[in-house]
Amino acid sequence: QAQLAESGGGSVQAGGSLRLSCTATAYIFSHYCMGWFRQAPGKEREAIASVDTDGTTKYWDSVKGRFTIFRDNAKRTLHLQMDSLKPEDTAMYYCAARAVFCGSWPPDQKQFNYWGQGTQVTVSS
Repeated sequence: QAQLAESGGGSVQAGGSLRLSCTATAYIFSHYCMGWFRQAPGKEREAIASVDTDGTTKYWDSVKGRFTIFRDNAKRTLHLQMDSLKPEDTAMYYCAARAVFCGSWPPDQKQFNYWGQGTQVTVSS
């Protein structure tokens, strides 16, 4: 059974919106720092946003004001609301979880224990 399962990717025109979802097991959702990452073709994977169990959020500067990370505790689901999408947001998006506090930005990707399978987001101009 997958520990994390993403959904919600797709294709959208520039300026549009998408919401990504990541369902986690009860233990991971309750105890782990969770985050969203993305990787575009030919580029390194980069952190986009993180949220701790206490709700503290942090964002990459390039998405501040456009993306919102939040938890739905009742459904054990992590979301990434993406608004005002740009073609440069095109990438494979991953959710991940780690057992330690999210800490400072950017989070150390090596400390993330669990990764989802990824969901593709394509933004056309």
